[in-house]
Order: sequence, then structure tokens, then C-alpha cells
Amino acid sequence: MSKKITRRQMLKGAAAGGFGLLILRDSRLAFGYEANEKLNIAIVGCGGRGKANMHSVKGENIYAVCDTSDAATAEALKDFPDAKAFADYRRMFDRIGRQIDAVVVSTPDHNHAPASVMAMKMGKHVYCEKPLTHSIYEARAMRDVARKHKVATQMGNQGTAGSGLREAVEVIRAGAIGQVYEVNVWSNRPIWPQGIERPTERPPVPDDLHWDVWLGPAPARPYHPCYQPFKWRGWIDFGTGALGDMGCHTLNMPFMALDLRDPISVEAEVFEMTKETYPKRSIVTYLFPERNGLRTLRLNWYDGGLKPPADVLFGRELPGSGVVLMGEKGRLFAGDDYGHSYQLLPEADFTDFKKPEPTLPRSPGHHEEWIRACKGGEPAMSNFDYGSALTETILLGNLAIVTGKPIYWDAANMKAINCPEADYYINTPYRKGWTL
Repeated sequence: MSKKITRRQMLKGAAAGGFGLLILRDSRLAFGYEANEKLNIAIVGCGGRGKANMHSVKGENIYAVCDTSDAATAEALKDFPDAKAFADYRRMFDRIGRQIDAVVVSTPDHNHAPASVMAMKMGKHVYCEKPLTHSIYEARAMRDVARKHKVATQMGNQGTAGSGLREAVEVIRAGAIGQVYEVNVWSNRPIWPQGIERPTERPPVPDDLHWDVWLGPAPARPYHPCYQPFKWRGWIDFGTGALGDMGCHTLNMPFMALDLRDPISVEAEVFEMTKETYPKRSIVTYLFPERNGLRTLRLNWYDGGLKPPADVLFGRELPGSGVVLMGEKGRLFAGDDYGHSYQLLPEADFTDFKKPEPTLPRSPGHHEEWIRACKGGEPAMSNFDYGSALTETILLGNLAIVTGKPIYWDAANMKAINCPEADYYINTPYRKGWTL
């Protein structure tokens, strides 16, 4: 009786026979995975969201863990003692890349793209936290590399998998509230320091921290505990501020429903901002042209405790975070960051409302979508084609914030027509030793 050869055994045989990585990638695509075969997954970033993501894919084989904090790595190894441990993902890919099938990237924003692109160029499927990237150029690069290498991808805006969000998108697309002319979004972020200056003290680097690797492609600077953990989000060199952190969640539903790409202009009003960090509070206004039969639209983003006028909810108290889509026949309100549920307003106008027939598939679960895609199933809804476009729209708001100027966007050429100083933030140069 002949013995069945698994996909992994075939790849190992190919590697032993001297075939290159291109052949390995083609073999995987051609032969797929056995239904019960586990993926070898590498975790890049083991703390915070990284820890949550790691445990969300623990049904597969956690083959390697990588973190610039030895303490975070040690904690991960308690749960996955057989995993191989690294501090630098470049070394990890160089040493054991052929044994890895898929990678979960949960680093600070500035390391998302170099880690993900390196993995995809080796034919690895990639899950990357939101926002997909630190710069607009990186977002497009992530999309293009994923397409070229035909890998399964997903961005970590988990609300995309929620039935409530997908149903809200169907309701808007079906015309329940008519043509939408304005969207108001607000967030309780930042909940970390912003509007502060760079510290002047130079404390020693902790013994268990690989500081130079943590800096990655960002400009070199001395270590200080004000940057980590979590607080890096407010620093322009490392994070993307309140808008970048939560926009991929709270803006997700209207972006999907209304195709909010390539705005005509983006302007920002900021409060208490420095050259080093994002502001304590901001209001960002996007103007979108007509697109695919949809009318022109204004989108207003508020953070730092700022909110739109109460009349967007007909005088009701606004929660800490939310989104209201204002249409010619009514309004749709979601009162949380992820769009888990929604209301049509005014309620009296929708007492007999019947939901449209579903047009979007329902998800088996956010991480499950990605695992299924890795094994040859349908692409995850928040794949890098979608995630890169959503991230670009959000990062255009940051261009207006950090330059202090209106941004008139030339999407085809990736240029702020009136603001050449935006070029640095559109495609921020990498420090020597780091590449896409």
C-alpha cells in the first residue's frame, strides 16, 4: 500500500533536493494543506496584542516566538516550551524560515511592514496587527507583495469578522438610510501620553531589552521607559496616534460600506502637539468625491475627548466612542469601536424595517478566517488588499496632523499636491540595516 505524502513532507523533500524558495511557494499553492495538518506559525511580538493573537492561533503549531523583550519571550515559552526563541525576526527568518508556514506580526507599528514583507517574500502567510503599516508607502508595498507572492493575509481589526458590522454594511448598501452625506466618528483615545517632548534623561537600557532591534527601521535614539510598553503609540517615529490606533476599528464599517478611498482633501485641527508626538486632541475632516454612484461625503474624526454635536444623535448622550452615518432618509449609529451592533434613527421611522438578505458571508471567527485562508480557503475579509486601503485613508489624516497643512491627495502618484514636506511621512526612510 502506498503511503500518503503530506504537503510538509513534500516541501522538506524539495528543500533537501536543492529547490529554491520560489519552488517551495509554488508547491504549497499547488498542493495545499491536509485538512488536519497544523501550520508552523512564528509569532513576532509576544506581549500585549501579540500574546492575545498567539493564543488565538494556538490550535496550530507555535513553532517560533520572537520578541525584543527577553521577559516577553520567556513568558511565551511557558505556554509553548517547544517553540524556538529569537529576539530579531531577521535572524529568525534567516535561520528557520523554511520550516515556517505562517507569521503573526504584533510589533509596534513601525516594524509591521519590514517584518511582514520579509515573511511574504519568503512565501509565508501573514497576519499583521492594525494599522497595517506606519506609512502610506508601506501600506501599498504590503498589498503589492501579498499579491505577487499569493499568500493568505489578514489585518488585525477583528471587528471585521463580526456579524453586526457585516449586517450594518449590508443595511447601508441596501439604501436603508439613503445616500450618506456625512460620517461622524469619535474615539476615547489617546489613553497614553501625547503632546509631550522627548525626554533628556538617559537611563540605562534594561538587561532583557534588545533596544536597537526594537528601534528597527526608526531613527536611532537613546532608550527611555517613556516609549514602552504601549506608550510608543503616541510617538511619531513609532506609532500612529489615536487615529492610527483606533481608526482601523471605528472607521472600518463606514469605510467598507461607502468605499471611503482617495479623499479630495484632508484637514486637521490639533491641540497640544509637539514635533515628537501626536496631539492630545484632534479633529480631522476628510472630503470624498462621488464614487461608484455614491454622493460626495464629509467625514469628521474626533479624539482626545472631543465629540461631534449631540444633534447627530438627535440630542442623545454620546458614548465614549462611536460612529454615526447621516443619510438622506435616516441615520445609522454604532456605539462601540468595533461595530458589533447598530441602531437606525430616528427609531420611529424604522419600526417596520426589514433587514436585507445577507450579501456578505458570515465569519467563523476573525483568526479562524485567516487560518482557513492559509489552508486554501476563501481569503479573509480584512486581507491586505482591504487592509492597505483602509490604512491609507487613515494615515492621510495623520499627514494633515503632522504637517499642519491641508492635504490635497494625488492617489495615483502617492503625493500631497500642495505639501512637499509630507513626502517624508508618506515614505519614511529606513535606518541602515532595515529594508522592505
